[in-house]
Amino acid sequence: MDDETLASWRHEYTSVGLSEHQLAGDPITQFGIWLAQAQEAGIWEPNAMVVSTAGAAGPSSRMVLLKGVTPEGFAFYTNYESRKGEDLATDDRCSLLFPWHPLERQVRIDGLAVRTDPAESDAYFARRPRGAQLGAWASHQSRVVASREVLDAAYAAVSARWPHPGAVPRPDYWGGYRVRPEQVEFWQGRSSRMHDRLRYRRTRDGWVVERLAP
Repeated sequence: MDDETLASWRHEYTSVGLSEHQLAGDPITQFGIWLAQAQEAGIWEPNAMVVSTAGAAGPSSRMVLLKGVTPEGFAFYTNYESRKGEDLATDDRCSLLFPWHPLERQVRIDGLAVRTDPAESDAYFARRPRGAQLGAWASHQSRVVASREVLDAAYAAVSARWPHPGAVPRPDYWGGYRVRPEQVEFWQGRSSRMHDRLRYRRTRDGWVVERLAP
């Protein structure tokens, strides 16, 4: 695909913008407002986010679903032995990105990831559909697999091991992370690429809001 074709996809943003007086007093509250608006706008999986980590093999990003928001941070669940789990075991810094293109908005969160309490992971795992529970046992996430048939056979084996709903336990290698935000940026598209970027930054005295150049 040539450069002219890619350039022709340029979209001119039309939002009226985002000003400091529109923001809530803290980023968790502001995020909740925008997340609700994304859901109301009909955005497909508005809780889908890009999780970026850095490990021995270099930086890596992937899509994950947000599963909880509290004053303490943003929670998601995964295999602790996956690429992201291995990265976070050596460097707990990570970044989250919510790309809400139809609303001409993005939210970026930089923070530190800590594992959720095992009881919290147990409670969430118990609410998952049985198929997703079995998948957590059948898939050694991020590992090379010989074929689709191998995956299907592994899934069939764990399905036979736990044939009844509600009987699948949480694997020890599977659980949650909560990302404690240090910076949260709310991005609103504007015309002529003069976007609004307002960032909450954590300090000893609480949150400060800063405007960033686009």
